[in-house]
Amino acid sequence: MARVTVEDCVVKVPNRFELVLLAAQRAREITSGAPLSIDRDDDKNPVVALREIADETVGLDQLKASVVRGMQKHVEIDEPEETHELELDTTLFGVAAPAGALIEEEADVKEENLDEEEEEEEEEEEEAAVDAVAIAEEAAVEEEDLDEAEELAEDMLEVEEDVDLADTPGHETPGDFDEDL
Repeated sequence: MARVTVEDCVVKVPNRFELVLLAAQRAREITSGAPLSIDRDDDKNPVVALREIADETVGLDQLKASVVRGMQKHVEIDEPEETHELELDTTLFGVAAPAGALIEEEADVKEENLDEEEEEEEEEEEEAAVDAVAIAEEAAVEEEDLDEAEELAEDMLEVEEDVDLADTPGHETPGDFDEDL
């Protein structure tokens, strides 16, 4: 039955690769719970999808749109495009802009630049303060570690001052090494 269904579908969708994509998308929709437009007749979802395409009970344009939507990695949101006016130096063309307008524009630009610089300086100061606190904490931890290390070293190196190595019992050594040979 599937071969007959495919032959019927090729009449509706001449490209077999596109037919496979559309039928697979419709089969996924059926699996996810979309209502059937024809009787199932104990057929599996891909066969039902092919029969629906052959009988034209589903919209091919709708299936194509859902295939494209399913394969998109980045969904674009329609936003109104901003119109950018060309800023031309009108003095090149012999037309001068009113002097008052240029002064106002320059003042606005300077204010924006100052605001941006102030924000950057504030961010840098905050980062420096955070860094200083982190450095102080690290220094305190290192100082504690050094104190502990010094105490440990002192404990390990404590030596009795009154001990004379000549007084310690040692191995009896022969008087002359050459005599034994």
